[in-house]
Amino acid sequence: MTPVELSRSVLCAVRRAVDGGELAVAVPERAVVTVPGPGGCGDYATNIALQLARPAGQPALRVAEILRPHLAGVHGVADVVVTGPGFLNISLGAAAPVALVEEILRRGERYGYAHGPSADFVPLSCPREVRAVVVMDALARILRSQGAAVRTRCEAELPSEWADILGVRVDAQPARQHPVLPHYTVRPVPAPVDPLPLGRDAARWALLHPADHDRPRITDDHLVQRESNPLFRVRYAHARTRALSRNAADLGFHAEPESMGPADEPSDGSAVVHQYHLLASLADHPRVLAQSAADRAPDRLARHLVSVADAAAPLLPAVLPRGAEKPSATHRARLALAEAAGTVLAGGLSLLGIDAPDHL
Repeated sequence: MTPVELSRSVLCAVRRAVDGGELAVAVPERAVVTVPGPGGCGDYATNIALQLARPAGQPALRVAEILRPHLAGVHGVADVVVTGPGFLNISLGAAAPVALVEEILRRGERYGYAHGPSADFVPLSCPREVRAVVVMDALARILRSQGAAVRTRCEAELPSEWADILGVRVDAQPARQHPVLPHYTVRPVPAPVDPLPLGRDAARWALLHPADHDRPRITDDHLVQRESNPLFRVRYAHARTRALSRNAADLGFHAEPESMGPADEPSDGSAVVHQYHLLASLADHPRVLAQSAADRAPDRLARHLVSVADAAAPLLPAVLPRGAEKPSATHRARLALAEAAGTVLAGGLSLLGIDAPDHL
């Protein structure tokens, strides 16, 4: 169960309590689900009872106790505990994160893709401007990943170097005398200078990472290998996951999706928080792809990949055994999670038309 799905489950629990006459409140549009705070427990926590206490005319603890059995009966929820002034702390079944990692590794770079073609046909067009063509190309890839049939065209023939260097292509030649179907015109803020000197990957990222209404920066900053460069962080995180798989093979073990026990985690719980953020980002990937397609916004996918890379970074150093430590079930589970993150990063970069090298 993803955080988004759990948020919906919380709202359904409120609705059931209202329908049963246990609460007299308007069901809110949103329920915030976060990592449990100090004194909390479980996988997630929500303050929905505190939010509803005043309109319900009841103490938050009482509201929480009313909601607890409605939420505890939800499929995938193992336990619900009330702590503090009325926080609902939710423990998911041990198989939930495992199932997510298994699904990602099973589907590979097609994780988040539609399971089959849809009835959607999306004709795209763009002016003869380099950023518009690159955005249209990435958007067509994302739409096709969601099952849509896509046909692209440009108002004029493309320079050959755009195809050679940027890897863009257009399905149809410019229309001259023949009418065309109603189409969606891709028209972002134009690139201020020629991006081709950056090369394919950096140029595409420079044009795709900003939102359509933002002016892209075409600078050498996209080529530097440092943390200030989001493209470097994404590709470096992917390359590290691949290196971990190679190193694990040298040590004689491989990835096995399993529940990671807390026994060997730092006492401050930092590893649990990092794991939560990474799992949440991975679980959100299908929604991001669907939303990027629906809103015609490849930049959403680019920013999501940065979030996945940043969430994975703190966990990667703990994947392999240290010193004389022998590989354990926890190491195998961490490796599976790292490989899942690398798979999502590689798949997302591929949809943006950007290479995901195994060595960087």
